Amino acid sequence: MTVARTLSVALVGLDGELVEVEADLSNQIPDFKIIGLPDKALGEAVQRVFNACANSELPLPRRRLTVNLSPASLPKQGSGFDIAIAIASLATEGRMDAESVASTVHIGELGLDGRLRPVPGVLPAVLAAARSGIRRVVVPFGNIDEARLVSGVEVLGAVCLADVARWHGADVEERLLDPVLSTPSVTEVAAALDLADVIGQVDAVEAMIVAAAGGHHVIMSGPPGAGKTMLARRLPGILPPLDDAQALAVASIRSLSGEQVGALVHTPPFEAPHHSASAAALVGGGSRMIRPGAIARASEGVLFLDELGDGKYTS
Repeated sequence: MTVARTLSVALVGLDGELVEVEADLSNQIPDFKIIGLPDKALGEAVQRVFNACANSELPLPRRRLTVNLSPASLPKQGSGFDIAIAIASLATEGRMDAESVASTVHIGELGLDGRLRPVPGVLPAVLAAARSGIRRVVVPFGNIDEARLVSGVEVLGAVCLADVARWHGADVEERLLDPVLSTPSVTEVAAALDLADVIGQVDAVEAMIVAAAGGHHVIMSGPPGAGKTMLARRLPGILPPLDDAQALAVASIRSLSGEQVGALVHTPPFEAPHHSASAAALVGGGSRMIRPGAIARASEGVLFLDELGDGKYTS
């Protein structure tokens, strides 16, 4: 076997598209190239994959390896393609079950010692794979809880590259390595805040209830300390709970932001950006890799712009 194929996912915002990762082995001067519109981080995967394979006792063949990311017209970015590139490259010599490799989506970054490192955006990537009919996904161990939020998909959480290769039938010894875990993120739980805690402010409380019932916007005016922020933070607690689809969408945005997602939260999100926040922090953006801003993170929930009347939210 000289050509091997597997799958990964390219994200453009929350939209994911399956990418076929195909590796070709040819009898030419030894080299390792990645084509198919990779960005700088993806181009550096060559060295990460080479060292990770060598340190996992799975050396790459000493011939010319060409890895193509298809569709070639779709820009790809980030280190989440590392595992797919490594597995496709190793499979060119027939060390693994070709059918198993070709039917599995691989997502994650490789360390030089062969361990798999968590990456942001795993949840929307697994969702995109599931919607495309894929039923098995390999992710880093640190992303396994997040990936398992998607039903109907078998999720395999790998500690190192050797684990993945062994699952595909490679003859490689088990390595006892400590998994690389995601950095815990602190997310405020708005459900713990109850509107019943508010004493007085009868008109303001009634306005919050009307806004929650009808899905209306609210503008609150008053001096500092009047309770505007206190009331706003309690609004998600009286909004209707999110259904599973909405909760998945909210969790996907959190995942894309780089937050650790371990469970679906059915309480609408609450976002209160600082009055000095830039336009990019509010609306999101970024170079190639799009990061959601406060407006996107408040989807299905509440966006509270404190001191808006002072004209501080201007670009």
